[in-house]
Amino acid sequence: MSIAEALELAPVESHLHPEGSFDLADHEIPTGREEIWRFTPLKRLRDLHKDAPLDGGDVKIEVDSAPEVTAVSVPAADSARGVSGYVPVDRVSARAWDAATSVFEVTIPADAEVEQPTTIRLHGGGVEKAGAGHLLVRAGRFSRAVVIVDYVGSATWAENIEVVLEDGAQLTFVTVQDWNDDSVHVVTQHARVGRDATFKHVAVSLGGDVLRASTSADYVGSGGSVEMLGVYFADQGQHIEHRLFADHTAPRTKSDVLYKGALQGQDAHTVWIGNVLIRKEAEGIETFEQNDNLVLTDGAKADSVPNLEIETGDIEGAGHASTTGRFDDQHLFYLQSRGIPAEEARRLVVHGFFNDIIRRIGVPALQERLTESIEEELAEHVGRLEL
Repeated sequence: MSIAEALELAPVESHLHPEGSFDLADHEIPTGREEIWRFTPLKRLRDLHKDAPLDGGDVKIEVDSAPEVTAVSVPAADSARGVSGYVPVDRVSARAWDAATSVFEVTIPADAEVEQPTTIRLHGGGVEKAGAGHLLVRAGRFSRAVVIVDYVGSATWAENIEVVLEDGAQLTFVTVQDWNDDSVHVVTQHARVGRDATFKHVAVSLGGDVLRASTSADYVGSGGSVEMLGVYFADQGQHIEHRLFADHTAPRTKSDVLYKGALQGQDAHTVWIGNVLIRKEAEGIETFEQNDNLVLTDGAKADSVPNLEIETGDIEGAGHASTTGRFDDQHLFYLQSRGIPAEEARRLVVHGFFNDIIRRIGVPALQERLTESIEEELAEHVGRLEL
């Protein structure tokens, strides 16, 4: 299936995925009653969803790229944005598209096997003025690379990210939201996966006041594979929201989604919305999505909603699962019965909860950083953890 053919597929008929448009007038200001906004604390978005100017934002970009990789900022009018086929599906995304004056483009050439990860660090200098950004990552045919986007500091930031994998490409793409506690970040990410290409998307959400990340992927040829992994840890008053969409637009494609989160503190709130659409054209596909949440204290809340939309019966396999619970009493009893103190036992249970997904990330430096971050969270709050 060519890119042109993929773009001609019928629009998604789903209450979870409104029809996209580049015209801001087609995106009404959300009220919170809409399905795609009902979990989001709109009053805390600093009017990103309304008409807050997006011409500010003290965000500096630092790049550490491998020699084979090109990473440059291009004026929006001269950029290749839109090559992923993405069309804004909500008002914040449409506003960010209009407001971004430049596009940061990362290009991995065809056949390149890049050993060194390319890291893009966005450092926010304040939340007073909101800004908008646009990132485009393109992986050439049969290339192999890792790209990490690291968010630190303080910002009010609206953003679109496009990722394009040409045939046979292998790309691991990581976002780490490690903002200061006062930050608001609304980001929409879309990936287009070529024939026999392999895309691993890793989302890590740790810091910030309100984080909302919408991530989608579709396919332009058979044999494409998408793996979406997520790790998040919400503290008191923090809102972390992930919305996933695997759109199977080609036959014999795969998607595997696994997100794990922990919550602690009063009014800590996480939201996970997963959706897989298997179109009529997508025969012989395999898909599974799972979200697991570990609630560490009273007053924390996790919403988890997996969805499957199937338009063909000719599939290899499809399923979903969701769990939300407290500590496993049997695990704690086992550890304490062997002389491990209660607080240390709780730490071990939380580390065990995250361990399998952290190992699947495949980026050693990031895996080590995540383990340390989880330990820091637990060291600060473990005395308040509830059984």
